[in-house]
Amino acid sequence: MMQSATKGRSEIQQKQRRKVDAIRRFKNNVPLLILFIPVLLFYLIFKYVPMFGAIMAFKDYNFTQGILHSPWNGMQNFKILFSNPQTLNIIRNTFMLSVLNITVGFPLPIILAILLNEVRKQWFKKWVQTLVYLPHFFSWVIVGGIVITLFAEQTGIVNAVLERITGNTTSFLYNEGSWIAIFVGAGVWKEAGFSTIIFLAAITNIDPSLYEAASLDGANKWKQTLHVTLPGISSTAILILILQMGNVMSVGFDPVYVLQNSGVFNVSEVISTYIYKVGIQGGQFSLTSAMGLFESVVGFILVFSANMIARKFDRGLW
Repeated sequence: MMQSATKGRSEIQQKQRRKVDAIRRFKNNVPLLILFIPVLLFYLIFKYVPMFGAIMAFKDYNFTQGILHSPWNGMQNFKILFSNPQTLNIIRNTFMLSVLNITVGFPLPIILAILLNEVRKQWFKKWVQTLVYLPHFFSWVIVGGIVITLFAEQTGIVNAVLERITGNTTSFLYNEGSWIAIFVGAGVWKEAGFSTIIFLAAITNIDPSLYEAASLDGANKWKQTLHVTLPGISSTAILILILQMGNVMSVGFDPVYVLQNSGVFNVSEVISTYIYKVGIQGGQFSLTSAMGLFESVVGFILVFSANMIARKFDRGLW
């Protein structure tokens, strides 16, 4: 009887201590929670509330009646959308450009981070980091201007050099193959520095004793990179890859629109530019809402699938 009473009092005291600790932690974290409020409001206002507008994909929307009172038309918008032969070409372009961006843009920052990690001259390392990271802050309008300055047929620097050497110029921005290469290259140049910083931070968190042990075992730099560095940053790499998989159906409006022209329309028209031209300029809001909903659903499926595969190797995001 005495033991059960003592045990009961002990459990009550433990609950009280946990409650006091929880209150103390909450009070200590109040400044951080206050700082988090703007982030929370941003996502609520600009990310979650607009999800309500997805019902436009199932309505015959008009300004007079608004989203709530516009008549329902079921799956009619999707039937119109996918009965158009141009739709499949737009989806194909979006998927192709996204896959190329990931294929080229994902491994390059890892390689740059590994190379920069081996640099011993700190001043040189800092300068390279700055130069690689700087394009991330440029808007796509600026990047588009740089691309035109370099590759324009009449006034481009590259064509000026070619004309002096060969006597001929090339329409880089009006040829489908070269346009795709320039588009992917510009995107990688702009964003590779940001991912490089992330991977450099991941490399610095690797225990130096692992490199020392590998060196004592006779491993050269290549084997140390293969068996120590790459496994050490694998979690970060998989996290970034999963996040990028969610954007496979979303190339982005800015990079395509600033470089797009009529000569490469067959490979440059993507979902985002289609939504802008047909939805905003053409006023077909319900039709483009259906396209946007399709894009979001495919992105969700890809992220979920990539995470499920990563979980098989104990590297899932959730």
